[in-house]
Amino acid sequence: MAEWWSIEVFHGEKLPASQWKYTYEDTLIDAAVTHGAVYWEWHDFQYGVIFEVCFATDEQWEAFRGLPTVVAALDAVPDPVNGLLVYRGRGGAAGSRKPRRPKPAPSAAALELEEPMEERRIAVTAIMAEQEALERGSDPQADPGDPAEPARRARRAPAARDARTP
Repeated sequence: MAEWWSIEVFHGEKLPASQWKYTYEDTLIDAAVTHGAVYWEWHDFQYGVIFEVCFATDEQWEAFRGLPTVVAALDAVPDPVNGLLVYRGRGGAAGSRKPRRPKPAPSAAALELEEPMEERRIAVTAIMAEQEALERGSDPQADPGDPAEPARRARRAPAARDARTP
């Protein structure tokens, strides 16, 4: 599988990285092509330049990196102390080869949950028993031991029958 490699050069105090690019770009491209580069690109940024090159194997990259012309070009960067990065992968803001894991939300972003609402339950069997009792003409909540209950039941029964007739 082909692998990308990046050579990132930053501006120096006296020489911009773009000048380094114009000086060494033909040399680096020629060396890359003769040692098996599949693809290459140059990118100019505010902070410097990036030379991205793709080789089919790591051995081809190592052979390219060890060439005297490549070593001389890398030794001639504008800022020899902090102005050079050589790494596997695409340069700049190309991103990682593997996706990042999502980070947990900061505690300030946490929302307050709503208070749990009282759970409502409908007792279907109680409603059905009440309905059956009304159809029979009796009050399901009446006390059967009450001596006045039969009289109450007689008064309610015709009203319940009238309500049912259309």
